[in-house]
Amino acid sequence: MVAPEASQAMVQLADVSRTYRMGEVDVTVLRGVDLAVETGELMVIVGPSGSGKSTLLNIMGAMDRPSTGSVHFRGRDIASMSDRELTRFRRDHIGFIFQFYNLVPTLTARENVVVATELARDPLDAAEALEMVGLADRMDHFPGQLSGGEQQRVAVARAVAKQPQLLLCDEPTGALDAETGKAILRLLVDINDRLGTTIVAITHNAPIARLAHRYLRLGSGRIVERQFNTRRAAVEEIAW
Repeated sequence: MVAPEASQAMVQLADVSRTYRMGEVDVTVLRGVDLAVETGELMVIVGPSGSGKSTLLNIMGAMDRPSTGSVHFRGRDIASMSDRELTRFRRDHIGFIFQFYNLVPTLTARENVVVATELARDPLDAAEALEMVGLADRMDHFPGQLSGGEQQRVAVARAVAKQPQLLLCDEPTGALDAETGKAILRLLVDINDRLGTTIVAITHNAPIARLAHRYLRLGSGRIVERQFNTRRAAVEEIAW
């Protein structure tokens, strides 16, 4: 894969910094980040806690605004959008998967997916999305009746059913054991391969970076390493 160019990029960040005010102290968590995410790629961002990974992901997904710099999605300046415009943008273009599943406990797996797709422009059928993640026989079970891995599969189905152009994953295997985590990674790789969904995933588990087309390493709010994988590893090759 060649390095992404601005014309190919789905997301383009230029000189992005983010500073938070904590009491009387300013804390800068991102410092002058330049990054282009190419359409159709699977990117993994690694780095220690506090390196700025989640903040970077939130800015890509319009959950947070940069303090300085610009963020463009297919040429549109999202950093300057109003709150209402950002809500619509996230609804129409972005899918999120988090470390914790955030399912509604009183709704079935199918209902959890339906709730997330009701406002989507062209969603998959909830049953189809759950079949895609291997839960065809668990659609009418409540979260409390599902294992942790099954609940994360529902969360994946919920995100994918929106048919987002960009899928953002924040430590999607962090709350799972090794084998269950590998099953979730297989799903993400399959979604990227079969559907062509652009995926950016952050993790503290550096070996997972071998699954990506490209990985970045963050340190103290800066990109300290960029690397393309000439051969993407198979999930079975990943050591946890």
